[in-house]
Amino acid sequence: MLDVLILGGGPTGLQAALTLGRAQRKALVLDAGPPRNARAVEVHNFLTRDGTPPATLRALAREELARYGVEVRGERAVEVSGEKGAFVVRVEGGGEYAAKRVILAGGMIDNLPPIPGLEPLWGGTIFQCPYCHGHELRGQRWAARITAPAMIDYALVGRGWTPDLVALTGGSFEVSDQDRDRLAAAGVTLDERPIAALLPAEGDPHRLGAVVFADGERLERDAMLLRPEQTQTPLVTALGLELDPQGYVAVGFTRETSIPGIYAAGDLSSPMQAAIAGAASGMLTAAMVNHELCVHPG
Repeated sequence: MLDVLILGGGPTGLQAALTLGRAQRKALVLDAGPPRNARAVEVHNFLTRDGTPPATLRALAREELARYGVEVRGERAVEVSGEKGAFVVRVEGGGEYAAKRVILAGGMIDNLPPIPGLEPLWGGTIFQCPYCHGHELRGQRWAARITAPAMIDYALVGRGWTPDLVALTGGSFEVSDQDRDRLAAAGVTLDERPIAALLPAEGDPHRLGAVVFADGERLERDAMLLRPEQTQTPLVTALGLELDPQGYVAVGFTRETSIPGIYAAGDLSSPMQAAIAGAASGMLTAAMVNHELCVHPG
């Protein structure tokens, strides 16, 4: 019987495991991959690890976990059953693990819009987090894909990294006069034409080169902010956990979900998604789980 079973081996799950290992807990991480940031070449905005390749960060973390007797196994959890104090997690192939508590740290599924040419560029010069990727592309020609009035701010934030930014709505919503004025005041150009395709830069298939509109015209761009729709993983969906209005797992201060004994950490519970944010969430969640196990050992 494990104290805690952690499902997901990215920065969130690995940090949760480190915290629990240092708290003398019997913990195990299940992670079948691939990592959600598989396209990223470097981790950025992570104190002391800025510029580290994601694979290196995970390898270093696993070495640290081994010192505390915490193992990471490359197995995929497919079902969680049981109740607080006696959960059973089934993995592909039919194996099972028993644990008193479960931490969900498997992230979200990014559903990219069906724009021809987008998929090969995703995670490189097309990205959702300017705090993770913006500095390396500062001062270049940016676009920001916005699909709802609430995303106007997304374009305005991107303006902090470049003086040349075009907000692309694709005609998906009617931009109010007030929002037009806000964009203009910030120096953001508004283009409402439907997007037909994205083209790579000449000689580099992994860098954005241009946006092609439905009317055939091109807009030369070097980078694009794009926040795709996200859905929960099949495992989380099958649990039937309560979600917040944005579709993230609803948690309170203790990070416990609507199922007692199951906790959620990282991207699946927050729209603020970055490696260091996930690690912070993993640490706090693990601390809450450890506290609860100390007070209520069963």
